[in-house]
Amino acid sequence: MAAACLMLASACSQTVSGDPRPEPAALTGTAPAPAPAIVRAPGELVLPPERFPEPYVAVVLPPEAVAQAAPDLTGIQPGSRVDPGGCLPPAQNYGPESTAMVVGTDNASRATISVEVTRPAPDFAEYRTYLTECSQVDATVRGITSTVSTVLGDDPAAPVDGAGTLALTRTVDSGRGSGGLTQSMATRIAQIEDVRVTVTYMSFDAASPDTDNLDRVFREAVDFAARP
Repeated sequence: MAAACLMLASACSQTVSGDPRPEPAALTGTAPAPAPAIVRAPGELVLPPERFPEPYVAVVLPPEAVAQAAPDLTGIQPGSRVDPGGCLPPAQNYGPESTAMVVGTDNASRATISVEVTRPAPDFAEYRTYLTECSQVDATVRGITSTVSTVLGDDPAAPVDGAGTLALTRTVDSGRGSGGLTQSMATRIAQIEDVRVTVTYMSFDAASPDTDNLDRVFREAVDFAARP
């Protein structure tokens, strides 16, 4: 009996070879860190040209064209002197990492519907305040003065849950006398977190805007930008 106990004690004192292994996460109560969220660039969020309705023939603007076309939607070109002071549009990065545009043209009327996606977009409430306080601006650049008049309309229904929206009409009267030019716009805007979608109908005559197709493109553009 004593010999058996000695043998048992000897066996129990031996160690098991091998490296220690950590306890599974399920037993320790810890979980692996979540994967970082994928932030998609504006070019991945902008409505594809083939989604535009007839008669609008749409193209994706190259980055250099975006820097020229996007300010046209505000009516105030970079470098302008404005009256009242402080009414320059909010600063915007027109590079492909922050702005993308698709423009559809009705070749019969020369009217356009443009979709602009910006990310990250500035605070939406502050932008609404800017539009209210700067409803009429005289902007002068290269010796030409334009009067930019903006009127906020009723907020359109949000195409997706959680989107803030607003609508506006805008005219840009450039030059004086017979050489003057009037640019008319109707715009729908939606913002989902840090993504802003701006859809604008633009024409250079007194015809009524094509609000049916404008609203259709607006709904599709916001839905496309918000897709998972």
